[in-house]
Amino acid sequence: MARPGKLASLVPLVAMAALAGGTYWLLQSSLPPAKQSAEQPKRHTADYFADNFSVSELDTTGTTQYRLTAKSMVHYEDDENSDLTLPAMRMFQPQKPQVTATAERGTVNSDVSIVDLYDHARILRAPGYGDPQMQADSQHFRVLVNDDVIETEKPVRLQRGPSVMTANGMNYNNVTREMKLYGNVRGAIAASDINGGSSK
Repeated sequence: MARPGKLASLVPLVAMAALAGGTYWLLQSSLPPAKQSAEQPKRHTADYFADNFSVSELDTTGTTQYRLTAKSMVHYEDDENSDLTLPAMRMFQPQKPQVTATAERGTVNSDVSIVDLYDHARILRAPGYGDPQMQADSQHFRVLVNDDVIETEKPVRLQRGPSVMTANGMNYNNVTREMKLYGNVRGAIAASDINGGSSK
């Protein structure tokens, strides 16, 4: 049988152990579970904004290859895509006319390799280097930046100098300046394009 003196000496130790255990329990219960917070999916909510947005890509010599601007930009955290207001995409090729793509709204992916233009979208190639001005209008254009290609699956109206064409889809390669029209293609080709005019 333990003596009263020994019991008295154990009381402070038991009290300290109980206090330490209670403090640890309170601390753990107040912290959010690490596993639960890690499993929470990202939401499609805007995480930052920009006005008068502008981004450019340069080649190895420091020359601008393309420039994307917009009146405003809203970025979303889940897919890292951005919504654009009044976007304008300008593409520059050495010894070739400048090409500008505009629309009322657009989207751009996280690495700025795909730009979608919606609502009164327009592609305008300036005249020069043996080609007249070219203009294409549609409700949607997709700019594949790395390939320097513009395409649409929507009805498109194309005007190249005096020639006017309509089609159900289009693919334009800005490197080769080749234009492909798909679907119900109709229009009138000017004599200057038939007799010696460039088809590219």
